[in-house]
Amino acid sequence: MARLSRHIAAAVAAFGLLGFAGAQLGAQDKPRLVSPHKGTARVEITKPVTKIVRGEVVTTLLLKNLEAKPIAGLKVEEHWYTVAGQPYGSNVYRHRRPIQQNEVIQIEFRMKRSPQQSRNRFTFAHINGDIKQTIVPKLDPPPPPPKPKAPSS
Repeated sequence: MARLSRHIAAAVAAFGLLGFAGAQLGAQDKPRLVSPHKGTARVEITKPVTKIVRGEVVTTLLLKNLEAKPIAGLKVEEHWYTVAGQPYGSNVYRHRRPIQQNEVIQIEFRMKRSPQQSRNRFTFAHINGDIKQTIVPKLDPPPPPPKPKAPSS
């Protein structure tokens, strides 16, 4: 009986050491958390491209973070106005994860087409302050998301 309990104790100790070593290796692979930018953030954007697609007005633009720290809680609002200058409608885009330094994201707005729509305007903000945007002629689009790997048989 004593011999069996020694074997069990040795196995538990071995698995504990292996689990600790595995946890240490896994901790090195995980990305570190970085505090987000606070205050006015600088970004570059492309000129918004507005097209009519199947009865919808689709507006697309690219945005690049110029700050050394990530921008958390990005919110972009698109406001539409009539010919007379009256507010017509709006859209809101929120980016779910922080935008890292030099990361480029694509923002797309969709709204039902109406003959009353005349012009649009954008406002930018983030969770810790305002955003100062600079319009640039071109940005490289973000890479497409990776395709999931098929399970091996």
